[in-house]
Amino acid sequence: MRIIFVRHGEPDYEHDCLTETGKVQALLAAKRLKSEGISEIWASPMGRARQTAQAASEELGLPIKTVECMREVTWGSADGNPIFSDGHPWNIVDDMARKGVPLNSPDWCKYPDFSNNRVLECIDTVEKGIDKWLEGFGYYRNGEYYDHRFAEDDHRTVALFSHGGSSSAAIGHIINIPFSYACALLHFEFTGITIIRMDRKAGPGTLPCLELCNDSKHITEGHYFRLKDK
Repeated sequence: MRIIFVRHGEPDYEHDCLTETGKVQALLAAKRLKSEGISEIWASPMGRARQTAQAASEELGLPIKTVECMREVTWGSADGNPIFSDGHPWNIVDDMARKGVPLNSPDWCKYPDFSNNRVLECIDTVEKGIDKWLEGFGYYRNGEYYDHRFAEDDHRTVALFSHGGSSSAAIGHIINIPFSYACALLHFEFTGITIIRMDRKAGPGTLPCLELCNDSKHITEGHYFRLKDK
């Protein structure tokens, strides 16, 4: 199985939709994805992700299915006590790095600005939800890895449209990178494409592979301007 994670296009956060630029990015991403052999399209329930997925749905002739757990993460103090940068995860990890705090520690969530941060509940929701979603494809979490219940002759490919934070949480969980480290490593561009390939073989402890990360050539190599000008 191949999971193609796609971040939404440039958003109007206030109205939870795409800007005009974001709509063009979504069209370009849809055309880029046409050659990937996608059999299913999934999306966060939030408007900007679904609108990005809609372009692919129309291009590929596939319906959009919903993954509730992949809505964007939120953050802030859990009890009202002040925390750094109002709990913004990416700013916190930058501050941790400046202070020499290991971002790949399994105890990252005990760091003061995370331990009392509402983002932890969101991450837990994403991690549990993505595991439940993967069970539908025959992959069952067992410790740090996945048991695959049946073999695939060829990789089934599905697209999952979501957000920077929820994608970081899901991808980090699947490949066993702490969320703090995933925040530092995975700065997704709008409509950036990341592919995780799960093992086709059946058996215990099957290992995921990061096939592609944050590919945004469809909007950075001049295609955007050519399409926009038409």
